[in-house]
Amino acid sequence: MTQRAIDVLRRVTWVAAEDTRHSAPLLKHFGCTARLLAAHEHNEEAAAQQVIARLAEGESVALVSDAGTPAISDPGARLVARVRTAGFRVVPLPGPCAAVTALSASGLAEAHFLFYGFLPARARQREDALRGLVALPYALVFYEAPHRILDTVAALAAVFGPERTLIMARELSKLFETIHSCPLGEAHDWLSAEPNRQRGEFVLLVSGAPEAADDGVGDGERVLGLLLDEGLPVRQAAKLAHSITGAGKNAMYELALKIRKNV
Repeated sequence: MTQRAIDVLRRVTWVAAEDTRHSAPLLKHFGCTARLLAAHEHNEEAAAQQVIARLAEGESVALVSDAGTPAISDPGARLVARVRTAGFRVVPLPGPCAAVTALSASGLAEAHFLFYGFLPARARQREDALRGLVALPYALVFYEAPHRILDTVAALAAVFGPERTLIMARELSKLFETIHSCPLGEAHDWLSAEPNRQRGEFVLLVSGAPEAADDGVGDGERVLGLLLDEGLPVRQAAKLAHSITGAGKNAMYELALKIRKNV
């Protein structure tokens, strides 16, 4: 908690909370006297109307989620959108975000990352989602619940292969915080070796797809086509394309045969 967030919670009239049972002890701890109203995924539209009504009466409302940041894989995005549409100002307060916290301790060197959040729970949809990400060169950031962690790391290894790096960050900022790095192919066994390793909320970070080796075939095909257009024999054109671009000699010869065959 930042001091600014504590000051705001002490000043506002209302706190819209994902779970009032969780937020009440927090507010009590910091000496906040705001009244609570529930704003979770099942009542977000109705909660938004309550918040707008309070704001229209000149009262102030803070929005909090159980852990992390509202609207980042947590309820809040629809409520914020409705409040903004109603013409009221929304002020973001810096606070905890598990994805960024995990990235800062991951050691992954990719210049970019993609935050995905929670993968689909069903195996087929999860696999389809992962296949759409497999070629991306970015660090990939997922959230996962403890009861799905074994299935998810198995799916990651099956789709991305066993060699890519996986960082498993568990219970960040809490008593049993754990950050473990290993090849994807070893993750399932590491989790299975100790049941306590499967407890808590997870951030999973997967290293980006490695750059494909440049075999020169693309440039070779372009140069080969130009040489064949000039009337050079297949063998000579293939040899020159290999010398100019570094593309495989046999690959250039076979490609030249196909080009001539299709002419």
